[in-house]
Amino acid sequence: MQNDRQSHWNAVYSSKAETDVSWFQQTPAPSLESLARVQARRGDAIIDIGGGESRLVDSLLADGFKSLTVLDLSATALAHARARLGDRGDRVTWIAADATTWQPPQSYDVWHDRAAFHFLTAESDQQAYLDRLKQSLNPRGHVIFGTFAPDGPEKCSGLPVVRHDSDSLARLLGTSFALIDWRRHDHVTPWGAVQKFQFSTFRSNT
Repeated sequence: MQNDRQSHWNAVYSSKAETDVSWFQQTPAPSLESLARVQARRGDAIIDIGGGESRLVDSLLADGFKSLTVLDLSATALAHARARLGDRGDRVTWIAADATTWQPPQSYDVWHDRAAFHFLTAESDQQAYLDRLKQSLNPRGHVIFGTFAPDGPEKCSGLPVVRHDSDSLARLLGTSFALIDWRRHDHVTPWGAVQKFQFSTFRSNT
């Protein structure tokens, strides 16, 4: 299954330009706003799960954040993002791995995921992902999930998804996390379609 997922996403990023995928954002405003709401500090360790070619890392580097990690299934996507950043890419930790099987090498203050978790349709994969999140998140750390909302798309890139709201995510995370913010977001694709997202932010109580 892991190899199938990696093959799928490497094929996507090898065959399509950055602006030819539905999830492209020139400026990742909802993610930046969520990070501002948790008062992320420039020295915080931040990991972007499923970051791919996302421009979030560009914005964070420009804002002076110093401890950034981008994880994605696709080594192709990460190579594209690193090349785009030029020398600045050397200041980022790039990890090509599956978030359900990867072993976190450090702890993080902020765990950010826009449009990766909703591809995990099996309960076992969801639990494996959350185990790694809980293992690596610092005490009082924050989790930001950007997922398709309950009225969002049922598929993306030809794959089924699980749509979430803050209640469904809270049930999965358990009582050791507190919901501190949720907001709807209408993402406009490069070809003008609107996708309904929800950004849900939690704080660890441990």
